[in-house]
Amino acid sequence: MALKDLPTDARPREKLLARGPGALSDTELLALLLRTGTAGRGVFQMADDVLARFSGLAGLLHASGEELRTVHGLGGTAKRSQLIAVLELARRAVAEQLKAREVFVSPDAVKNYLQLHLARRPHEVFAALFLDAQNRLIAMEELFRGTLTQTSVYPREVVLKSLQHHAAAVVLAHNHPSGTVQPSRADEALTQTLKAALALVDVRVLDHVIVAPGHALSMAEKGLL
Repeated sequence: MALKDLPTDARPREKLLARGPGALSDTELLALLLRTGTAGRGVFQMADDVLARFSGLAGLLHASGEELRTVHGLGGTAKRSQLIAVLELARRAVAEQLKAREVFVSPDAVKNYLQLHLARRPHEVFAALFLDAQNRLIAMEELFRGTLTQTSVYPREVVLKSLQHHAAAVVLAHNHPSGTVQPSRADEALTQTLKAALALVDVRVLDHVIVAPGHALSMAEKGLL
């Protein structure tokens, strides 16, 4: 059924304006964004299918543009570009929070931010959050791709980037495409190598976060720093 064919009080737009966004289900919110379905499939069914494809709203928020393109009804540019724009707005909103306050006032915000950027990458990506003296976010940079080892992640490059950003501290991060967030021995060794290298220029390593779709692990919280 099209949105325009629903009773007025059941239409997501009118319901949102009258009762607030909290009154809408995930399906209704997504249907409002999609606006129309496809031939033989109404917008609510399409919204349900999209949420099922990504195992719910959290999974959708971590979806890449390429993953969205493979979903029936999102192959065109209009709907897909709208969803990609919403994803980017979510990333920027979280980044603004991290820039406005000390990062570790809200460690979950750090994990969510990193999941939005890294969790669904098909290959391993190593990144760093560069922080000022108040532990506020200066910038995030993706530094290396591929299998992460002490030989593929160069401490010199991490040190140089830290100096370029005048960072006082960093949070290291990478993703595990396998889906597990348990650190490997190589992850632990790499963390210690980078910690020692950055200490030479008085930059602290506050954490190393490993992310996968729906999961994140803080090595600091596990006592591995």
